[in-house]
Amino acid sequence: MDDQDTKQRPVLSKALLRWISKEYSDMNGTFYHILSHPPTPLEFARLVHASRPVIIRGVEFPALKKWTNEYVVERMGGQSISVAVTPNGRADAVTRGIDGKLYFAEPFTDTMTIDELLTKLQSDEKYVYYLQSQNGNLYSDRFFSKEQEDRSEFEALRPDVPPEIRFISDALDRTPDAVNLWIGGSDSVTSIHSDPYENIYTVVRGTKHFTLLPPTEGWCLEEKSYPHAMYSRADIASELQLVPSPPEIPLVRWSSVADPHLPNALPIEAQPIHITLNAGETLYLPVGWWHFVRQSGDITIAVNWWYDAEIQGMNWMWLNMLRAGGNVPPQETNNL
Repeated sequence: MDDQDTKQRPVLSKALLRWISKEYSDMNGTFYHILSHPPTPLEFARLVHASRPVIIRGVEFPALKKWTNEYVVERMGGQSISVAVTPNGRADAVTRGIDGKLYFAEPFTDTMTIDELLTKLQSDEKYVYYLQSQNGNLYSDRFFSKEQEDRSEFEALRPDVPPEIRFISDALDRTPDAVNLWIGGSDSVTSIHSDPYENIYTVVRGTKHFTLLPPTEGWCLEEKSYPHAMYSRADIASELQLVPSPPEIPLVRWSSVADPHLPNALPIEAQPIHITLNAGETLYLPVGWWHFVRQSGDITIAVNWWYDAEIQGMNWMWLNMLRAGGNVPPQETNNL
């Protein structure tokens, strides 16, 4: 075996992946725990070890009681915020361009006040607006550093959201890598993907609907490699256009299953877990779990804390091995 071969990622057969998936689902099914109160650090550490989704009730912080439209508008004033804009509510998703090809499309980013965003979410708008920057827009890891400043567009709302969840930080022996604020309406959808984080997700207002798959069922999502594109427009009066990125921009690996919550969207072997998360409830979503997220109501607000996953031991290697299963072919023009 030459040096090039030793550097190639191994490919698992579909037969082996199906067997692993069946073994896992036979032992675990679609069951998930619902806790009536927050766990202790030791109890949460055990949940992380099991690596199964859990709904936790009773995680309290001021935003849960304070964040009416009037309150957040008064607190934020004229502060500009960054908002994703798309024609269809699917930011960071596979989308067909006017040339007939499929692209991994990132949204156009507009700036506005939070009052303008909330007004748009309650109006009959041509485009879909979603606050979903995912870059630690409330707190980043710099917040915990004594040597770096951590500025936020949402500085005025920080007193209402803790930078960390104490029992989780104690259990994991680390602080969050990012804390994100999400504000959107029922037209906004988060396409199915997995993250390299232990994810703690609390709904402040409205309702979120999660479709979850364990890492063992990633093969069901038929990932492909798509060229990158971004929505753009020349000025505020112009139409949004999906603009392909230059060819030197790397292809993006993404699921070709657009709506995994629909009947027959997944292979019969898949055992998705469907969870509805209401205001005041918190979801623990373990590292590597695939998730597709919808929301209901005019305005849904959520906050999540991303904690870096533990890369020591076997779990991280196991996740990488499952993700390596099967080749990832280039996209085709007629498969979505």
